[in-house]
Amino acid sequence: MSAALFLVGAVPPSGRFTLDGDEGHHAATVVRMRPGEVLLLGDGRGTLAEAKVVEVGRGTLEVELTRRWFDGLLAPRLVVVQGIAKGERGEFAVQAMTEVGVDEIVPWAAARSIVRWREERGDRSRQRWIDTAREATKQARRAWLPLIQQAQTTEAVTSRLGTAGAALIMDEDARIPLSTVPLPSTGEVIVVVGPEGGIAPDELRSFVAAGATPVRLGRTILRTSTAGVAALAVLNARLGRW
Repeated sequence: MSAALFLVGAVPPSGRFTLDGDEGHHAATVVRMRPGEVLLLGDGRGTLAEAKVVEVGRGTLEVELTRRWFDGLLAPRLVVVQGIAKGERGEFAVQAMTEVGVDEIVPWAAARSIVRWREERGDRSRQRWIDTAREATKQARRAWLPLIQQAQTTEAVTSRLGTAGAALIMDEDARIPLSTVPLPSTGEVIVVVGPEGGIAPDELRSFVAAGATPVRLGRTILRTSTAGVAALAVLNARLGRW
């Protein structure tokens, strides 16, 4: 089993390091790590380090760094515009997409989104997505935390699609398979996933006018919480990451 990853503000270049705060409490009290065991430290911005536990305190670990390295971002960047879903479906989507390698998630206030992120409620909802992505990053031993944007309007999403190396719309009526659409080697690949009620016709027309291509995965219709994950899996395979 691979070593557990703990996220810190900054990974030191070498020497000893005290893991404290929430991560230190989790490592010492919940995971119950012991001297001699190995863990990973990461800053969520590409830097990782392997470290050996030297001493365990109350909610803290003293560790000795044994190796440190940097993982650069892969190209193209994978961005998912995720229609805001009700309940925990959005958080489930964020968790799974983070685990399979998404670089950025854009919450989209689609016309058919049942839930609306407004004011304090919107801030709390976005923070849950950020917290979910953080935990999934640790689970997957990722070097980079995915960026979770503020909720975007259809107009803002349309503008973003026009700048992408490839803009793809998950559409059950599309005829082009995701497995065959051309992909760039640089820039961004943006995948748009609608909410539970799907993408409204006016939204679809706007996205296509901006240069996006409707695509499909197969004959079955996936939930909003799984469509982005499945699309990322196909893209990972086609880009040689899997």
